[in-house]
Amino acid sequence: MADRNPSPSSVHDFSTWAPVLRLLRDGGTREATASSPLRVTGRIGRQSWSLPLRRQAPPSGRAAQAADMRDETEAVERVRHALVDAGIDEISFTTKIVPAGESAIRLLARSPATESGLGPHPGALLLVEGAVPQPWRCLPDPVPGAVPAAGADPALLERTLRERLPDAVGATEAEIARAEARLGVALPDELKALYRVTRSRWEDWGDDHEAPARECAAVGCELFPLDDVYIADASSRHCSWPFAAMEAVVTPPHAAVQGLVGSPGWLVFGDNGGGDRLAVDLTPGPRGHLGQIIMIGHEENVGASLVADSLTDLVLDRLGEPRGGSHEDRPPAVAHVNIRSLPSIEAAAHAGLEVLSIGVWDAEPLSLAPVIGLPRLRTLVAYPGTLADPLEIAELTALEYLEIGPEEWRVLLDADAVPRGLSAAAVKVHGDDDRDVAPVRAVVNELLAIWGRPPIIQTVLRGDLGPMP
Repeated sequence: MADRNPSPSSVHDFSTWAPVLRLLRDGGTREATASSPLRVTGRIGRQSWSLPLRRQAPPSGRAAQAADMRDETEAVERVRHALVDAGIDEISFTTKIVPAGESAIRLLARSPATESGLGPHPGALLLVEGAVPQPWRCLPDPVPGAVPAAGADPALLERTLRERLPDAVGATEAEIARAEARLGVALPDELKALYRVTRSRWEDWGDDHEAPARECAAVGCELFPLDDVYIADASSRHCSWPFAAMEAVVTPPHAAVQGLVGSPGWLVFGDNGGGDRLAVDLTPGPRGHLGQIIMIGHEENVGASLVADSLTDLVLDRLGEPRGGSHEDRPPAVAHVNIRSLPSIEAAAHAGLEVLSIGVWDAEPLSLAPVIGLPRLRTLVAYPGTLADPLEIAELTALEYLEIGPEEWRVLLDADAVPRGLSAAAVKVHGDDDRDVAPVRAVVNELLAIWGRPPIIQTVLRGDLGPMP
């Protein structure tokens, strides 16, 4: 691919990058010499950056301070301002640095069809505009027999809260109606009863700084204002393709909560104070109750846990015993073959397999023959060098996500055997291997071209850093 000429934008001006390059040369991981230049890669974005600098430890007994990184921060800010001016979110780079003389830096502008990755390599390639992984497309199963728990009692709930919060300002019927119109769903009776007592607005509390704590104690969580209640459908739980494609939606027959990413029946009304959201569940699992209270964990991508059988039970602190979570007795829809998990592809293969991950492997490369023809296998991730014949991938007709090494991708590309059903893909490298980004970039751009997606653009800048101090 031909290099682009530097544009008038300051992000494509060598002087913008010179302070960063001098820092890397003068404080890199090892000393550069004329015969053995220092190869450096890094990334700078509007919100963060990654530079392989050897930072000096602070004096004994003192924590690191902002002043200790002043030179680095000032050099990076110069680039970040240029990114903002150019309308670029982040940019990766690679360069070879010698102590003195002309230097060159290769800038790799991220394609809008790629997710952010580590170091100079891109993350997932978004081959189909707007496509999301299969778990994010799953809707809840019907629950025609679901009924509210015996403890659900809107009248008791409202009386209890009025006793605990006698001075609270409640929502009017018009405000509740507006919330229902905004959400596109009728609020369950218990949730209406709660908000008739308190609409949980800061302006209603005035100078009463203890009011939020009293309300939290009365309700059993940090209550959201009525205007902030939202539906936790799948789109509310963002996750990048490499992680999302590794998930599976499974709901065992005895589960109280469906093992979904999100649901149009999960109405979030509060927080536990640690980032986990509480919701009224209108689409419960086979052994759940209509209107049960669930917690959606902020560190998980799929599923939720049962907190109480009803909102009344939550307020009255009647928290029942768990009745089978969404992850219990999960069939092996996701299989990991590596030196510490499953010992073979045969051990992973079965009709319900959705995700196959092949990790670090110290034996002969593996054949994919045991999983060819499996109807639900949609994700394959294989560490470089673990596949005996990469062309077997072409026989996995249900794949929507594929992550393999650059050499394996090269085999598929040269044979015109890249599965056309893919929605996303990634090039997997050994750890943080950044020795040569050119082969990876070439593979990425060839894959993007197949789907007509915008490529990664390389720009080469040249200049003189001057002698080392």
